[in-house]
Amino acid sequence: METPWFAKRPVKDIRPGDHSWLAYSGHEERDRVIGRFVREGLETNEKVVYVTDAPAERLPGIGPRHRVDVQAYSRTGQLRVIARRDACLDRRGAFRPGRMAETIGREVDAAFGQGFRAVRLTTDYSWLLSEAGRSDIGEMLGCEHRVGDAVSPSTMAMAICQIDRHACPPDELVALRDMHEVLVEVNPEFDDGILKIVRTFEPNGLRVEGELDAARHQVFAEHLAQVCMTRRRVHLDFTDLGFIDLGGLNLLAQQATVLPADEALVLDHLPPDVENVIEMVGWHRLPGLERGRERAFTETEGIA
Repeated sequence: METPWFAKRPVKDIRPGDHSWLAYSGHEERDRVIGRFVREGLETNEKVVYVTDAPAERLPGIGPRHRVDVQAYSRTGQLRVIARRDACLDRRGAFRPGRMAETIGREVDAAFGQGFRAVRLTTDYSWLLSEAGRSDIGEMLGCEHRVGDAVSPSTMAMAICQIDRHACPPDELVALRDMHEVLVEVNPEFDDGILKIVRTFEPNGLRVEGELDAARHQVFAEHLAQVCMTRRRVHLDFTDLGFIDLGGLNLLAQQATVLPADEALVLDHLPPDVENVIEMVGWHRLPGLERGRERAFTETEGIA
């Protein structure tokens, strides 16, 4: 199996020079990544540039519930919401990849002159691939190449290119993803350097990495119970789980037994040692606890 050449980072770790990719499965995942990206920029001395036709008040991270003074940030130039026609379309309304790169260069230059320490750029390309008269994938790849050339060498600019992962076929998603150096994801629910718990959205559940020992049972139980409140099948991705003790397995069994009859805890990508312990104690036969998928191919990283 080939090792992915791209980096995977939580949104809190995105930094200047990162040309990042987010293939989101729904509004919750998009809002938790892009909303954090936008808010962190506004809370520091960084400029935020969002290319969209949506009003600023409805953007992730700065809606009414976040109590962000959109007008104040717009007046100071720290928040720039640019309509598509001004950022990447020609006079006829056709997509022009070169205009997007020019927009990025112009906004980065302006941010430097305004005294901002960095500039955060983002846009959602889903409309280009899902609407009637969709853009050619070659144009999209050309645009991403130009954006990467503008962002990657920069000491100021960082970008997240968004797309709804259902907007185009998987092979096109892979091609678009491969134009980026960084895959961005939600910040961990918990990370103490030994155990990391990350929310996943498609499938719904948690990714559990590191070691799950007695000192971390409570925090794991809390996050497991919380995600089970979604009333959907819950998948636990154990790809990078190095150790789980019997108490941790007991937590899984206890949670599985209280789930409704039509729901389950699905254990995906079980390491052999963990799977052997589960089979030895017989918990794999309990109602509500299911073995899930094997390890996916790395070519699907960032798109599924």
